[in-house]
Amino acid sequence: MELKIFDTSDQLDQYAAELFTKLINEKPKAVLGLATGSTPIGIYDKIVDNYNLNKLSFSGVTTYNLDEYVGLTPDNDQSYAYYMNRHLFSRVDIPASQTHLPNGMAPDPQAECARYDALLNEHPADIQLLGLGHNGHIGFNEPDGELSAGTHVVKLKEETREANARFFASMDEVPTEAYTMGVGSILKANTILLVVRGSDKASIVKEALTGPVTTQIPASLLQTHPRVIVLLDREAGRMLD
Repeated sequence: MELKIFDTSDQLDQYAAELFTKLINEKPKAVLGLATGSTPIGIYDKIVDNYNLNKLSFSGVTTYNLDEYVGLTPDNDQSYAYYMNRHLFSRVDIPASQTHLPNGMAPDPQAECARYDALLNEHPADIQLLGLGHNGHIGFNEPDGELSAGTHVVKLKEETREANARFFASMDEVPTEAYTMGVGSILKANTILLVVRGSDKASIVKEALTGPVTTQIPASLLQTHPRVIVLLDREAGRMLD
């Protein structure tokens, strides 16, 4: 595991963006596993800056997102499809046909999970970007007695819904379920890039990276992966030696 702690978010974002830029230049048909939420926004902005400076092209890149809310259409401004278009896809030269997310409006959830898994199995990620939930979730793989390896529908923990409520007009509008890539699919990525910010995440960062490997802290399973890069701001890393 490679661990880097940055004094500023700008430095962290720039470092992560350069990792993506270098990968795409070395492998123009790279497969990217992408994440949403507040954590990656600055990274996507820096990647777009590099694109605008003609440092890279997304024309051959394929992307797969970690998750999507059940019941939100792609044009809903809180869907992850909308988020990705706003923060990355519409700002670079990636063909829409090469961007993939679970379909939150799929009539048959089981069939949708099978469809997405088939794509992931055919195109394992060269790099998988992850954030970290306060309870240790990655994607929407919530703490549990056992974890699903493949794509599945998960009932969101109340603390996860509360953490995401700031993006919605009210708590009642926060979806109760989401599609998520399974831990098994995440661990198939060649490289995993875990990005965490803020003092409120310091405790779970320490547990996930240095504590026992347990399904009660899904991110702890990253300790079993041969190539994990962890990028933290100073506050998120304050409890690590």
